[in-house]
Parts: sequence; C-alpha cells; structure tokens
Amino acid sequence: MRDIKELDFKELESVLKSWGMPAFHARQVFRWIYQKGADDFGCMTNLALTLRKKLQDDFYILGISVIKALCSKDGTEKFLFELKDKNLIEAVSIPAEGRITACLSSQAGCKFSCRFCASGMFGFKRNLTCAEILEELHYLKAGSQNKRITHVVFMGTGEPLDNYDNVLKAVRMINSKDGFNIASRRITISTNGVIPGIKRLAQEGLQIELSVSLHAADDKTRFRIMPINRIYPLKELMRACRAYVRKTNRQITFEYILIKGINSDLPNAQKLSTILKGLNCKVNLIPCNPIEGLNIVPPGEDETRSFKGHLIRSGVHVTLRRSRGQDIEAACGQLRSRYVKK
Repeated sequence: MRDIKELDFKELESVLKSWGMPAFHARQVFRWIYQKGADDFGCMTNLALTLRKKLQDDFYILGISVIKALCSKDGTEKFLFELKDKNLIEAVSIPAEGRITACLSSQAGCKFSCRFCASGMFGFKRNLTCAEILEELHYLKAGSQNKRITHVVFMGTGEPLDNYDNVLKAVRMINSKDGFNIASRRITISTNGVIPGIKRLAQEGLQIELSVSLHAADDKTRFRIMPINRIYPLKELMRACRAYVRKTNRQITFEYILIKGINSDLPNAQKLSTILKGLNCKVNLIPCNPIEGLNIVPPGEDETRSFKGHLIRSGVHVTLRRSRGQDIEAACGQLRSRYVKK
C-alpha cells in the first residue's frame, strides 16, 4: 500500500483515470484529507462506495503515530512522532495573536551538527518523504484551536534544503487551493546556508519566505558554532543571499541566536551590521535555549539590548524573539533526544 499524500493533484487524477474513474474525484479526495482532516477513506461520503473501497485497498492516509504530546503554559504544543521505520521526529504548534504557526521537521536527525541545536546530537538518519512532512501538518491542524493553521515554518529537525525535492513538493501541496490552502507568503523555509539550495529556490518563482540561519558575522566564529561554514563560507553565503534578493525581489530574514561568550557582544554586532549593509533583510535575534549536553547559555538583558540597539542604529530591521515552550523542551531536537537516549 502507498501513502496517498505522496501524490500531487495531477498524479492522483492520473491514478483515478487509470481506474476508469472521473478525474474530478481527485479534488474531492484532496479536500477531504487536507481541508477536512479526514483520516479514513470510509468517511468520504460524497464518493461512490466502490471508489472508497478501491482507495482503501490501494492507499493509506496516516502512516506516523504520536508518541508524546506536550502543551506549554504559553499555549505552544509539541508532538513527538514515530515513523513507520521507528525513527522519531518532532513538530510544534505555536499560537500567537491572530495566527497559529506550524513548525515542521524535514529530516529524521540532522547531519550539520550546529553547536546550539539538539537536532544533530545523534546524527542523521534519513530524509522525510513529502507525505511524512504533510502528515506532521495534518496532526498539528487537527490539534490546533479551531482546527486551523495559518503559517508554516520549516524550522524543525533537519535541513530543508538538504531534502530539497520532498520539501518543495510538500510546500506546493501546502500552498495548493485543493491542499492545505495556506498562502505562499505564510510559508517559510529556513536553511543553515546550503548555497545550491538557495540558488535553486531563487528560480522556483514562489512567493515563500526564506530564512537563513546566520548566527555569526565572521568565518572563525561561524565555523566554531556551524561546521557547514567549512563547506559554504560566509562570503559565498552572503553573495548567494544578495543574488536571491535581486532575483526574487523578496526580503530575506537572518536568524541570529545569541550565545554568551561567543557571538553576542558589541564587536559581533558591529561586524553583523557591516556584512548586512545595503541588503533588503531583517534580523531575528533569539537568545539561545540552554540545552543539556551543549553547554551554551544566553547573554544577559543588557548585552542583548546593546546588540539590538547597535543594529537599529545601523539601519538594520531587527526584532527580538523570545523562545516559546521552554517548559516542554520545544527547541529543535530536545524532546526527541530524550527518547533516542533510551
């Protein structure tokens, strides 16, 4: 049996035609799964019984299971999922005024071993399929207030641009009016700096948001906390980002996690404002989450305020984000790491 979520709209139409069924049933099936949250073909009552039976025999809708679900006092919800091959992934639902954001994983584990992130502590297992990515969103939507998700960010476990084809197929399904029907400008792909992926994404013609995990403004510091900088050094990354902005005419977002004693003092702020000069961008400053085993701590309030103030005075559009769901280990990889250890 196959996971039906691996099929895009045209692929499902083709299957139905091969069965001698009208192609318009594809739209009905999609809307049952992605908009109504159906998890059983039997409930699709506007389809003929013979078609429902054929779908049931050839496909399944849900292939992952919930191992743990936690809810924070701030409303953030985190789910630990088990895949069919027993690998574990995480997804998070983050409520805020006027929006509910789904944070999705794109890989089981991560090969890039950023110092501030728990996702890579136990290595890389495999890429997620398009269907597995979509199923994360299916569960988050079913569990959210009013059964809706307004925004999607690929900021969970893994590097989205290292799983480019599956992530982009999922993005198109999320955006499709027959799929989850979430506007493209409400979908964000985050990358730690995979330059070939950034270049490919610039050619897609999508109005999605691109977020780049920068976290340092010089090669020495960035390599210290992000080994990927050895493959894609800072100067080449910034050149790719500027080319992306020129090609897409879209603002780019840089994520910058503040780590005490490493990248959070005024000299680092000065270097950051210099490399961003003249670029259509914004910066999200994020004091790091203390993570067991990684020995990192956030800077104090004064240092954080000084860093932000310098960027503002330099003309950089900057916001200070506070971590959500700290009481339920909502940072990338934290919950999964406790179960992998076992």
